[in-house]
Amino acid sequence: MNTQTLGRWQAVLFDCDGVLVDSEPITNGVLCAMLNEAGWPITPEECMATFIGKTVRSEAALIEARTGRPLTDAWMAEFYARRNLRLAAELQPIAGAVEAVQAVHGLLAGRIACASGADRHKVEMQLAQVGLAPLFAGRVFSGHELAATKPAPDVYLAAAAAVGVAPQHCLVVEDTVIGVTAGVAAGAAVVGYSPGGSGHGSPQALRAAGAVHIIRDMRELPQLLG
Repeated sequence: MNTQTLGRWQAVLFDCDGVLVDSEPITNGVLCAMLNEAGWPITPEECMATFIGKTVRSEAALIEARTGRPLTDAWMAEFYARRNLRLAAELQPIAGAVEAVQAVHGLLAGRIACASGADRHKVEMQLAQVGLAPLFAGRVFSGHELAATKPAPDVYLAAAAAVGVAPQHCLVVEDTVIGVTAGVAAGAAVVGYSPGGSGHGSPQALRAAGAVHIIRDMRELPQLLG
C-alpha cells in the first residue's frame, strides 16, 4: 500500500502511549526502580525491551520468578500511584501529536478514537494533561475493560464500533509490534509510528507485524488521509 491509497479510510483509531503521549520513559522508569527494589536487578534498557506494549500483570509470572515475591495488589497499587505522580509532573505530548489529532478530527468529522492497552484512569489522565481529552470525549477504550487486551483485537473492535465504522475502513496508528498485531487482528490497516529511539518498534519490526505504512513524525499522518 502506498500513500496514494490511504485516503479511503473513514476513521482513525489511535494508540495512546508512545503515539499521543511520551509516557513510556516515565512509566518504565518507575517500573524499573520498583523491580530493582523488589530484588530484580534489571536495567532501564532491559525493562523497556521486556515490558514495552504490555501490561505489568501480563508478565506476573516473570516478575515473580525474578524477584522471588508474589505480584500483589498492594505492589500494583504502589506502582500505579508512583507512576501517576510522575506522569502528572513530567508528561509531554509526542511531538506533533496534538496538531495531528486536531487535523484528523477535522478531516474525518470527529470519527477518531483512542484505543489503549493501559488502564482507563491512566489513558484519560494523560489525554487531559496534554489537551486532547475533548477530541476523544466518549471514545476512549481500555484493554483492561475487555475480555482480552492487546495483542488481541478487542480494544480496536470496540473503538471501531463506537465511531460507527467497520474495522476494514479504519486506520490504526501504533508504535509497537504488539499494538500493530492487535490492529491487524481487528481487520484494520495499521500505520506504524517509528521516530527512532527506545520505546518504539523499528520500521522493520512494525512492517513485519503488518503495518502498511511507516511515519517518523506524527505530523505526516493527516497528509495520508488526503
